[in-house]
Amino acid sequence: MGSVTAGEAWVPPPTHELTVSGGRVVRYCRYGSQAGVPVVSLAGTPGTRWERPGVVSAIGLQGLQVLVPDRPGYGGSDRQPGRTVADVAADVAAVARAQGWTQFAVTGFSGGGPHALACAALLAGKVTCCAAVAAPVPPGIPGADIFADHTPGSAEDFRLALRGEQVLRPYLQDRASNALARLETEGQALAPGEPADDQGRVIRIRAAYLGLDGWIDDVIALAHPWGFDLGSIEIPVSIWSGATDTRVPRGHADWLLAQLPTAQGYEHPGGHDPSDTSFRSILGWIAAASSA
Repeated sequence: MGSVTAGEAWVPPPTHELTVSGGRVVRYCRYGSQAGVPVVSLAGTPGTRWERPGVVSAIGLQGLQVLVPDRPGYGGSDRQPGRTVADVAADVAAVARAQGWTQFAVTGFSGGGPHALACAALLAGKVTCCAAVAAPVPPGIPGADIFADHTPGSAEDFRLALRGEQVLRPYLQDRASNALARLETEGQALAPGEPADDQGRVIRIRAAYLGLDGWIDDVIALAHPWGFDLGSIEIPVSIWSGATDTRVPRGHADWLLAQLPTAQGYEHPGGHDPSDTSFRSILGWIAAASSA
């Protein structure tokens, strides 16, 4: 199991592989105690199976066992061209089944939020509760606008995704190259609560931006119909938004809350990325909802 102790250098946790339908390989990591409440966590866009130390600590403090799979095209998971948001549910079910889990909670951050909601909708009887953090709204639905309230340029990836991969790829490649260059030359702390010289942070962020195929397929999937009905979700859901988030503004959370009769809304301090303290609250909600 992945674990971290204050003051220790971060090392990648063991990676597990599972071959799913169609022969694709899905890679994932496990965090927390084997006796903990089962949870599947879906990373942001872009993101991978590697969690930062503060989140790993929060998992342990809340008594959870968390699986974090790489979505297709990220890390070591094989690409699945043309995938929809709904398609993630089959991979999540397979990974959970491989652990012997019959029921589990789901959570997802940013681009992982809609994927977590897909699991809540499509894996009835298996998923016990869902926490969606900084999740955008779906496209093409009256009253929902994936471009609403964004700062200028912040939703450009969604606009380009509607024109196809050939237009989106060079844009995201340029963003990834710039982010990696900043990471190397400036030592910026791109993840909250981590020191600029943390080599583990460098490894984790580099892995996320090198998963270009996964990033492309995520954005295209998020910008097109998701493939499931939000109104079919009957389990407890929490929708979390940052007080000053300009990447996925508050209007997105408000719209999702209006569509989900079983959902509660929560606001965390700061912007798009929750702090380690906020993640403790999010994971605490999952622990409480799973035992209710």
